[in-house]
Amino acid sequence: MWGVLAAVLSSGIGGTAVVATRALSGMIDPISLGALRFGLGFLFLLPVAALQKEAWPAKMDWPRVAGLGVLFFAVFPFFFNASLHFTTAARGALALSTLPLLTMVVGAGLGVEAITARKTLGVLIAMAGVALALLSGLANAPEGAWQGDLLMVCAALCMALYTIWSRPLILRSGPIRFTAVAMGVGAFCLVAISAADGGLSRTSALAPGQWLACCYLGIVGSAFIFFLWAFAITRTTPTLVAISVAVNPIMASLAGQVFLDEPLRWNIIAGLITVCTGIGIATTAARMPART
Repeated sequence: MWGVLAAVLSSGIGGTAVVATRALSGMIDPISLGALRFGLGFLFLLPVAALQKEAWPAKMDWPRVAGLGVLFFAVFPFFFNASLHFTTAARGALALSTLPLLTMVVGAGLGVEAITARKTLGVLIAMAGVALALLSGLANAPEGAWQGDLLMVCAALCMALYTIWSRPLILRSGPIRFTAVAMGVGAFCLVAISAADGGLSRTSALAPGQWLACCYLGIVGSAFIFFLWAFAITRTTPTLVAISVAVNPIMASLAGQVFLDEPLRWNIIAGLITVCTGIGIATTAARMPART
């Protein structure tokens, strides 16, 4: 239950990070925004990790940790940001909500966890809740939106693989130090690309309020939420961690209403209730797998 709660909190706060990203999207290109977000997150998380008594990832694990860092903190944001050039935010959020289904199928294929009828029902109900919450934004699709939908599914697959493959590595070290190393590798890749393209030099024009939004993304929307995600991975099954992502677009809608004056409709509340119902159904069927 602690793992599920940590994952839900991570996804809920991640929804507020979407609002901060929207506020900055017209000012910073996607690669530079990712570089700032994960670069600041790494700089904040590194001294915290240094003070922990956890073990650092073992030398034999470093290639896998680095690979997962590139997968989740560089490739995932690339697919995520690129998808929104072709499709709407609502369709993108719905495509991302396939994460728990992908995680369940891939986890079963890799022998990590078994597919159960109750867990499947909970995942499908949670996905239906996301669709209900985004009902008003799904009708209008730009030409070629399927390309963005496909890119977002690729992003969800990256996240599913990270959630599954990182678990044994986190158990051998710890969630804070593992996340710091993986995020550092991904941030380095994004910073290098942004610096070569001149994107970082253009951030000097940001206003103080925009830098405040960047700091929020780096500290809360990066270091904190991905620590929670790593913590959750060690406490429950990959599917039950992944199902919490259904909370993300709904919290983004609620935060958008507060901070961006976006309209709040009845379907947002109904969708949140449906998502919580799906998570509750799936959670009651959960059994912790043996730690490896």
